[in-house]
Amino acid sequence: MRRKTARCGNVIGADAPDGGKMMSDIDAELGPVDYLVVAFPAGKADFSGEMASELRALMDSNTVRVLDLVLLTKDLDGSVEASELRDADDSEIGQLRAAEADLAVLLAESDVEEIGGVLEPGSTAAVLVWENSWAAPFGAAVRRSGGQLVTSGRIPTQAILAAMEADRAARAEGA
Repeated sequence: MRRKTARCGNVIGADAPDGGKMMSDIDAELGPVDYLVVAFPAGKADFSGEMASELRALMDSNTVRVLDLVLLTKDLDGSVEASELRDADDSEIGQLRAAEADLAVLLAESDVEEIGGVLEPGSTAAVLVWENSWAAPFGAAVRRSGGQLVTSGRIPTQAILAAMEADRAARAEGA
């Protein structure tokens, strides 16, 4: 599959598909951008609509703005097929088509190839790129105040749950 744009870092600027907004115009509008890849083993994908409903709720509350969403399927022979939402069969995507209005193409063909390379044969993956719209006004205020991001990170949910369990166990031993 061919994707028409370059990697994420090259899509914002004077020639951006948003009509040519300059970086200073976008600064007040753009929050941090994240991505995730969710893999489903062969025969285990359940596109019943539950994931789409949760994503739609996040979009409707202006918590996130979906920037790109691609479905990948790795055949048993190892070939990878990528589907844009507008090209995917409704039975494969459930309600995810509702997110299509907010999509912009940010993932490059090389991104898709790299992700496809690590999938197990017969599996499906969803690749989601989103803007944390809730953080855009705060981030713009920080930048206008002369601040700049030094670092950021994410603590995996599994690590938080493990720490909470260890804390509970320690309190139970000390009680």
